[in-house]
Amino acid sequence: MEKLSWDNQASDHDMGCKEKYIPCGIVEEDSGQLHINFGSSYKTSDFIVDSLTQWWSTITLEQRIDIELIQIKVDNGPESSGIRTQFLNRIVEFVDLINTPIQLLYYPPYHSKYNPIERCWGILEQHWNGTKLVDVEVMLSWASSMTWKGLHPILTLSNIVYQKGISLTKKAMKQVESRLQRNPLLPKWDILIQPI
Repeated sequence: MEKLSWDNQASDHDMGCKEKYIPCGIVEEDSGQLHINFGSSYKTSDFIVDSLTQWWSTITLEQRIDIELIQIKVDNGPESSGIRTQFLNRIVEFVDLINTPIQLLYYPPYHSKYNPIERCWGILEQHWNGTKLVDVEVMLSWASSMTWKGLHPILTLSNIVYQKGISLTKKAMKQVESRLQRNPLLPKWDILIQPI
């Protein structure tokens, strides 16, 4: 089972650049490998799932064979919540693309401090503390030189402009919902999605 934690840090982390970049982080809990996708657009469901797709492209075929289930500990933000229609739609598409089941496990409100990715953000902030991040090159250089569990992060930069506010119709969402196996005790917090 591959265990991931992810989070999108909102633009409240002012990096000093004239442009604004939104990081989406994924940490592989077993290996400690950190992946950060910096987006130059908006924090959206599409940006999050595109970041997951980018992460998947770094996994070798040998590694993929051993993955029976991907368990993702999700920040319960508005772009990735268990009721966000576009996010759930894109995750179902991603599951079918990679042909691997995904279990989404959500942290309750005010419990993100238990998400391992939060400690990664703290290390990054300490690492570049006091540095004037005047442009994207400086930002990426500093981010690439940090370490988490002895490893340098894998960085990507997305220049895709994402549209905000995308949601599915009730009819379209009914099809997506039929693919979600919600835990009856925690239907918004524990969702399993199997590939077709």
